[in-house]
Amino acid sequence: MDGKTITRAQLSEAIYEEVGLSRNESAALLETVIEEMSQALSRGDTVKLSSFGSFSVRSKGQRIGRNPKTGQEVPILPRRVLVFRPSQLLKGRINKAMAAKKA
Repeated sequence: MDGKTITRAQLSEAIYEEVGLSRNESAALLETVIEEMSQALSRGDTVKLSSFGSFSVRSKGQRIGRNPKTGQEVPILPRRVLVFRPSQLLKGRINKAMAAKKA
């Protein structure tokens, strides 16, 4: 994969360029959105972004895992995990971009 990583600073800069807010206002807006999403997910709510996808938290029960080096069985404690389900539109865009790269 030759993909790049997009940072908060780059997202903030994109908001600045696209919306026309000041750089400080753009950074504050981005932080507000991220904080609101984090709080909603912490409460167990689902965050759905139309044309992008849905974020949700799923509970996983305790299970027995295995140490790959020693083969020893180890209990894996119950935990909550973040799950992202992309929208059909996002999947289509990704597949279209992949097809264009191959051509």
